[in-house]
Amino acid sequence: MDAYVARQPIFNRRKKLLGYELLFRDGTANYVPDMDGDVMTSTVLSNTFFAIGMDKLLGGKLSFINFTQNLLLQKLPMLMPKATTVVEILEDVEPVPELIEACRQMSRKGYTIALDDFVYTPELKPLIELAKIIKFDFRLSTLEEIQSYLGQLPKTCKPLLLAEKIETNEEFKTSIDMGFELFQGYFFCKPEIVKGKRIPEAAINLMQIVVEVNKTDFNFKNLERLIAPDVSLSYKLLRYINSAFFSTANRIGSIQQALILLGQVEIRRFISMITMSNLAKGKPNELIRAACIRGKFCEMLSGISSGRAAEGELFTLGMFSLIDAIVDQPMVKVMKALPLSDSIKDALVRRKGELIDYLRLVESYEQADWENVSTAAARLGVDEGKLPDAYLRACAWSNTFSKEPE
Repeated sequence: MDAYVARQPIFNRRKKLLGYELLFRDGTANYVPDMDGDVMTSTVLSNTFFAIGMDKLLGGKLSFINFTQNLLLQKLPMLMPKATTVVEILEDVEPVPELIEACRQMSRKGYTIALDDFVYTPELKPLIELAKIIKFDFRLSTLEEIQSYLGQLPKTCKPLLLAEKIETNEEFKTSIDMGFELFQGYFFCKPEIVKGKRIPEAAINLMQIVVEVNKTDFNFKNLERLIAPDVSLSYKLLRYINSAFFSTANRIGSIQQALILLGQVEIRRFISMITMSNLAKGKPNELIRAACIRGKFCEMLSGISSGRAAEGELFTLGMFSLIDAIVDQPMVKVMKALPLSDSIKDALVRRKGELIDYLRLVESYEQADWENVSTAAARLGVDEGKLPDAYLRACAWSNTFSKEPE
C-alpha cells in the first residue's frame, strides 16, 4: 500500500515552525471497500515511519497525528518516538475509563496529548487534565462558541491553545488576542497587502534572476549581468563555489567562472533558493519551504504526466505561486513586472490555461484534498501511485535549502 501523506505546518506566535500535522490516505483512488479504518491507519503509519522515513517529512520538527479510539486503546502511539510525536485525540473519541487510563499511561511515558477539534463537555474533563495542547477549529466553531469553551476549561488546567484552520493574517491576529499560542493553517501564504506600496527595484531584479535561471537554456552572460550588481548574491555564490563541497584546485574569483563550473542544474537550484530567501526576509521560513516544495513537486510532475510542459517552466510556476505572499503585493501586479510566459501568468493570475491543473494538483496535495488531487491527476494523465514519492522527494529537497533560523 502506498502511503499518501500531506503535512500542514504549526507555528508559535513568532511564526516560528513548531511541527506538522500529518494527514494520511491509502494509495488508491478511493478507499478500499469494507476495509477497517484502524487497520488502514496502522498500515499507512507503519509505511510512513518505517518505509518513508520521517526526516524527509519533518526535518526534526514535531509530528501531530490523529488516532482513533481503537488505536488509542491499543496504545499504538507508543510505537512512535515520544520526543517528536504529539498524540491527537479525535473529537469523536468516547472518554471511557479504559481509554482515559491508556492516555494516562502515554502521558506518564512522556507523550504529548492533544485534543482535536475541541468542543467542551463535562465528560472530557479527565482528558482535558492530561492534555498539553487543545485545538480549536476556527471553521467548525464560531468565535463566540470558542470563547464559551475557553471559559469552561478548569482553572487548574493550563494547556497550550492551538488555533486550527487559520487562513488569513487577520484571523491570526484575532486568535492571538483571544490567548492562543499555537497556529495551524496557510495564513502565512497570504499576502499582507499595503495599498500604495511599490515593488522595490532590488526585488524586481531578484525575481528576474529566478526567471532567467529557470529558462530551458538560459544565457550565461544575461545571468552574469543580473547577478554581478547584487553584492550579497555575488558573495554567496562565490563562497558556495569555493566551499569544501566542490574542492576546486584554484580559488574561483569571478561570477562567470562560478556559473560555468556549477552548470545549469546546480545554478538553477542554488540561485533560485538564495534569491527567493532574500526576497522573503522577515517572513516565516516555512513560506520558503512551501515555495521550494511547490517548485520541485511541479517540476517532477513533468516526468510523470502526459503533458508537454517543460521542467523549468513548471518549477518556476510552483516557486512563483507564493510570490504575492513573499513580496506582499497582488499577484497581478507582480506578474506585470516579470517577463514570464503567458501560460504561467494565466495559471497564477487568471487561474486557467494549460498549466493550471499542475498547480491545482500541488495545492490540493499540500492541503490533503485528495478528491481534487485525483481529479487534477486524471486530467494530466499522472499515475497517482507516483505522487507520494514525488511529494516526499520535494519535501526532502526543500530541507536542504531552507533552515529554520536559531
